[in-house]
Formats: sequence, C-alpha cells, structure tokens
Amino acid sequence: MIDIQKARNAFKDFLNKYEDKDTLGFNLKVAHTYYVVENAKIIATKLSLSKEDIDLAELIALLHDIGRFEELTFLKQFDSVKFDHASYGVKMLFEDNLIRSFIEDDSYDEIIKIAICNHNKFAIQDGLDEKSLLHSKIIRDADKLDNFRVKKEEKIEAIFPKKVKNKKDIEYSKISYKVYNTIKEKRCVDIHDRKTLLDYWICVLAFIFDLNFKESYQIVKDNDYINILIDRFNYNDLETKNMMEDIRHIMNDFIDYNTK
Repeated sequence: MIDIQKARNAFKDFLNKYEDKDTLGFNLKVAHTYYVVENAKIIATKLSLSKEDIDLAELIALLHDIGRFEELTFLKQFDSVKFDHASYGVKMLFEDNLIRSFIEDDSYDEIIKIAICNHNKFAIQDGLDEKSLLHSKIIRDADKLDNFRVKKEEKIEAIFPKKVKNKKDIEYSKISYKVYNTIKEKRCVDIHDRKTLLDYWICVLAFIFDLNFKESYQIVKDNDYINILIDRFNYNDLETKNMMEDIRHIMNDFIDYNTK
C-alpha cells in the first residue's frame, strides 16, 4: 500500500536536515519536486491507470531528485556530468535504507529504483518489464515538463548556480554547431556535447524529442513552452538569432505532429 501523504511528510522531514534551505538552487529543486509529482499524477490519470499506479507514479516523482540536494551540498551547483544525482539518489534510498521512511511496503522497491535510475539518463535501459518501463516513461516526461516550467519562471542565476550571473551571459553566447545539427536531426542533445551557455539552454528545449506520451506533447503545446523559452533572451549575434528561429520552427512542427 502506498500512503502518499505519509511520503510527503517524510519528504518534508528529509528536507529539514539541510542547512542551506534559503539558497536559490535548493528552493528551486523543492518546488520542482512538487510540480513533477503533479505532472506524474496528470499523465498517469490521463493514461487511465489504476489508483495504485497513479499513487506509485506520484511516489516515484516525489523521490526522483532526492540526490539533487546532496549534489547541491557537495558541489554548490548542478552538474550532471560530474554528479549523477539519480544514481546517488538510488544509493541514498536503497543502500542507506532511506526508502523505508517513505513507504513501508517493499514490493514496489524494484520499480521505484529502476524508474529513478532511468529518469535522467540519455535513454531508458533495454530489457525492462512492462510496468517498470511504463513508470520510467512517466517520470521522464513529468520531469522534462517541469524543466520547461522552471526555465520559464525561475531566475537564471537559480537555474544555473555558479555558471550564469545574469541573462546577458546567455544572450551573448552562441550555439555549438554540433548541438545545432543535433536539433536539425530531431534528437536530444548529449550533455557531453554542450560547450556554451546557450547549448545548456537548447539542451532543455530538445527534451521534446524524447517525450513518450501524446498527453505530454499537448501540455508543451498548451503552455507554448518552446516560443516562450526561445523568446526569453535577446540574441546578440545575428547568426545565433537565425539559428534560434530555425530551432523554433523545427520544434514547433515536431510538437504539432505529435499532438495530431
């Protein structure tokens, strides 16, 4: 049995152990967690899943970024190349036995572990059983959808702590040709290919090429995320500005195709 309210209370207790709760990055990740929970619930409900699976999707979302808080403590920034927060979160939950604070029943452990471990990877691992694959897809979409919201609403210096001082850092940045060509091929950007600050921004936009459900694409379309995120900056370089317009058309066409 999954008691979501108990899990939420345990999450609050978990957060209370950190001393840097007033930092921008910390509060961003707390808010992000709760939004991902809501996204997971919406997706699972629209897929007409059972109450058990809806609750499980919410629980996985609540725990998916638990390793981020340790990452911020260790590095004082978010760096997915240096720190695999999903794998570290799995360690915290299942090697350090933190999972039992959130749910007493251990029958869901393997699905929770697999879904969290896969939520930030470039692609879902092969060979998963049907239910593990389903929940891996739900958390990946729920997480990506809130990444769009974060990039729309949060301060740039909170999104990229220690990397970006203000929006002009991105406005004067350029796009790496390898990243640009990846977008033209309608593929996600490998985090190791990011060279410029604008590459980091475009990497998030490219999440649309890895959404799993029509319902997720509809949320992106309804919120006009691609246009809003592209228009958040005034691009100083003319070539960069033209490339961003090309990216806008590629992505909006892709979303339109996947919401038909």
